[in-house]
Amino acid sequence: MNIYLMGYMGCGKTRTGRELAAHSGRGFLDLDTLFEETYHTRIPDFFRQYGEAAFREKESALLKKTAKRKRCIIALGGGTPCFNGNMDWLKSHGFSVYLQLGVESLAQRLQKQEKQKRPLLSGLSADEVRNHILNHLKERENYYLQADCIWPGENVSVPELWQCLALHIAAREKTE
Repeated sequence: MNIYLMGYMGCGKTRTGRELAAHSGRGFLDLDTLFEETYHTRIPDFFRQYGEAAFREKESALLKKTAKRKRCIIALGGGTPCFNGNMDWLKSHGFSVYLQLGVESLAQRLQKQEKQKRPLLSGLSADEVRNHILNHLKERENYYLQADCIWPGENVSVPELWQCLALHIAAREKTE
């Protein structure tokens, strides 16, 4: 069974996913990286050229292809669960984990990162980033909270997270 990590941009899905994969002996895949490799373009460039709707459509198609992988940790894009019925698909094709962080923590993390890599934040001031996160998270959290597991995103202990996930996955696999 694949494990899908979700949460707002900057919550640590990729870093945590890599560490979980190394700790558990599973494979790792970052959906954003897969998108860029598949379409030979950076996501911000794709956004500018084709728009968010086209991006979300292609992202959903790539997500569904991940079902072919087995025993993999997959880091999703921040919006992946929120479009095109992807949350329902995730619930029926794997185990989902929401790495939950508050607005202030997300804003601090995203201020440290290059905003050019974040098309939804480019050109925004620090206050505008905070307000954007606050409003955007209100919309997206309705999807994130449907995850099979909600885990605090601050200072994630990968061994503790893995221990919890392994128990949940074993229980689910017994019932399937």
